[in-house]
Amino acid sequence: MHSTTPAFAGTLVLTGGGTGGHFFPALALAEAAQARWPGRPVAFVGARRGIEARELPGGPWPHLLLDVEGFLGRSPLKAARAAWKLWRATGLLKALWRRERPWAVIGTGGYAAAPALLAARAMGIPFFLHESNAAPGALAKLVAPKAGRVWCGLEAVKPLLPGADCRVVGTPVRAAFLRAFRPAGELSEPFRLLAVGGSGGARAVNEALLSAAPALLEAFPDWELLHQVGRAEMQRLAARPRHGRHALVPFIAAMDEAMEGASLVVGRAGASTCAELKAAGRGAVLVPIPGSANDHQRKNAEALAAEGRAVVVEQDVNLAARLTAALEPLMADAGARQSLSGTPQPNRAVDLCLDDLASYLGGAGSAIQATRTEMK
Repeated sequence: MHSTTPAFAGTLVLTGGGTGGHFFPALALAEAAQARWPGRPVAFVGARRGIEARELPGGPWPHLLLDVEGFLGRSPLKAARAAWKLWRATGLLKALWRRERPWAVIGTGGYAAAPALLAARAMGIPFFLHESNAAPGALAKLVAPKAGRVWCGLEAVKPLLPGADCRVVGTPVRAAFLRAFRPAGELSEPFRLLAVGGSGGARAVNEALLSAAPALLEAFPDWELLHQVGRAEMQRLAARPRHGRHALVPFIAAMDEAMEGASLVVGRAGASTCAELKAAGRGAVLVPIPGSANDHQRKNAEALAAEGRAVVVEQDVNLAARLTAALEPLMADAGARQSLSGTPQPNRAVDLCLDDLASYLGGAGSAIQATRTEMK
């Protein structure tokens, strides 16, 4: 467990969080960087709230969690407070990094990444961005022109970041997704519908599924529903009546195994979820979050639908009926499910990012690996 400030000298710093869509790509890059360059220390900088505050403490990664908040959708008073916290956190990092200068900083988005990226930009520390979504956030737009490289999840991002050095690599997925997956067509009864609302859950999707699931599961007795509702939602929903084949869980750690066992997935359209669906070769019914920053979830979902891998359902007061209408024909027709799933697509985003990082920084990371190899 790492609860104290990491030693930052010569460290590769990963920063990003708030949601799994920002944190898990950072975790994927950290896992691969440690494996590739065992002599290079790796540490995280994040926020005291959000998924990184739950996942990092007690784990193997040195980390610093800062008191920062998001700006989006806040009142003027709360936005001013968030700006002051950002200024204070950035100043703290700059003071730390004057004494112990990191090797490089990689940001994967979210308000949690702002202090480290702004400090790196101000101090001339090499920094890099990964923008998973089809529409970049405000932070990415602000710092991208000075980044060593901006790694993009989708081609559509490049024209939205003028002046930045962009390269399309895809979205990093966790090491568990870098393997062969059993084809969806080989699954047998009981078929599983996997519902994932993101790391924090999704109240609207949860409510719609609780409403729609009884009739769906009665109509299709060869199906079951595994439903990740989020930790906070689990407390609210645990006592609610539901069908006997409708299982609620707060969080699924082994998401690769859950997706491999699923014949169909329903959930939000975060970039990490979309990348994992492609890596696992699983089709999905996606419900983009209305009003997500720059409407990025809708664009993510539409990009996956354009590849024939997803059906997009709009969230409104009739969401339960809309989900039923989208799910019924897929649950009834194995051929339609298999067509939607497509072939698993090997994910090379992590390797492409780290190859690029080593090349940009003069092979410094590769030099560490070579030295260690010679010593063996």
